[in-house]
Amino acid sequence: MTGTSDTLALLIDGDNASPKIVSGLLAEIATYGTASVRRIYGDWTKPNLNGWKECLLEHSIQPVQQFAYTTGKNATDGAMIIDAMDLLYTGRFSAFCIVSSDSDFARLASRIREQGVTVYGFGERKTPRPFITACDKFVYFD
Repeated sequence: MTGTSDTLALLIDGDNASPKIVSGLLAEIATYGTASVRRIYGDWTKPNLNGWKECLLEHSIQPVQQFAYTTGKNATDGAMIIDAMDLLYTGRFSAFCIVSSDSDFARLASRIREQGVTVYGFGERKTPRPFITACDKFVYFD
């Protein structure tokens, strides 16, 4: 069971989230515990992520650079999944907060839950059902 003293890992898919939701997102997450890890993933050389800088500085969110090596493939998702598994195996976190509207994270959420760790998902109403149902709780931010 999670509570306000729980240690959380916050992982944001920068390609599938907006800086406009971050204040509300962090307020919601604070009701579950403390997000001691706050990371956002994306190709920061791309113009679609230009609006994030002030938000990241204000909320102490660490940007993680992941170049898009090939058109049509999502290297950002892969980087997020690898980091999530690394963090999971530290045993430090009672819950993970995954912010994305991408079904690619359904298996990750299931795997984290198999380890006995709570998964909170956050995304838009267009989020595919498999990701929503893989989370212990899913919160819409649109």
